[in-house]
Amino acid sequence: MISTKGRYALRVMLDLARHGGEAHVPLRDVAERQGISKKYLEIIVKDLVDGKLVSGVSGKGGGYKLLRRPEEYSVGEILELTEGSLATVACLSSGVEPCPRAAECPTLPLWAEFDKLTHDFFFGKKLSDLL
Repeated sequence: MISTKGRYALRVMLDLARHGGEAHVPLRDVAERQGISKKYLEIIVKDLVDGKLVSGVSGKGGGYKLLRRPEEYSVGEILELTEGSLATVACLSSGVEPCPRAAECPTLPLWAEFDKLTHDFFFGKKLSDLL
């Protein structure tokens, strides 16, 4: 399940795409337009800055802006940055110990197919598709 953090990160990115261009957009303006607490958005944009999806500038004329064009961001990369792994079941997450039952698990192909559909769906959608 995608949490509010991931959903709000998408909304922030879309807001910056719509209202930013070359200028930095104050987070206060994004919060007002999106009806989201500025304090919560500060947590989200920190992740977006750390993940090099947006840049931030402090002070007068400061705010946030996209580092790339909207068509260069996949929804999947934004969600993965804010949510962590998008694997649909734990045994398919990267970096986990292989399941000792994988060779005999009758449901693993089902989960692997569902995981691929989910991955392809989110990584196949671009931020520009949502504008």
